Amino acid sequence: MPNLNHLWQRFLLASSLLIGLAIGVAATVFGYSNLTTVNVHWSVVHMDGVPLWTVAVVPVALTLIAGTLYHWTNSLHHFTEHMRHRHRVHELEAEVASLRAHLDQVLEMPDHASLPAKGEALAIEPVEDAPAEVASQPAPEPAPSRSGSVRTKRVKLAVAPEPAVAEANGKDPEPAEPVDSAEPAAPAAEA
Repeated sequence: MPNLNHLWQRFLLASSLLIGLAIGVAATVFGYSNLTTVNVHWSVVHMDGVPLWTVAVVPVALTLIAGTLYHWTNSLHHFTEHMRHRHRVHELEAEVASLRAHLDQVLEMPDHASLPAKGEALAIEPVEDAPAEVASQPAPEPAPSRSGSVRTKRVKLAVAPEPAVAEANGKDPEPAEPVDSAEPAAPAAEA
């Protein structure tokens, strides 16, 4: 469904303009047809010789002027609140970015600028504490694909067994099962 909000706003503006013109024409006709003078006695206010049209037109005009001023100040208040909230959102976004960078630094995570670009392959470097047979495995070469992007096969790495630790109740520890590193790595299925 199309958004008709802008059409509604234009209709309201056009109708308010037409109503304002109609009120102006009616006030002018009323003023020129009622030229007689009257005496106004209201509470402590006493005015003699006031034209009759001012008794009706001046309160209506003052009400319209007060309503217009109220509408303008209300719109200005909403605009300033919107700008204040927008400024606060920008401050919070900057604070979140700062906290993420600080968290990455605390957790010793790499920052996002040091990550390789999309499509670049990471170089596999051997770890010095790893067993020699794991470190001596060659890195797989990227297989050519039909789409032109470079994909690498996953390497299955063997993990060195952890040393046995005596249990708390005094039983002998069960020996850890050795990991068979002689099995070849299974090739990854390409999609």
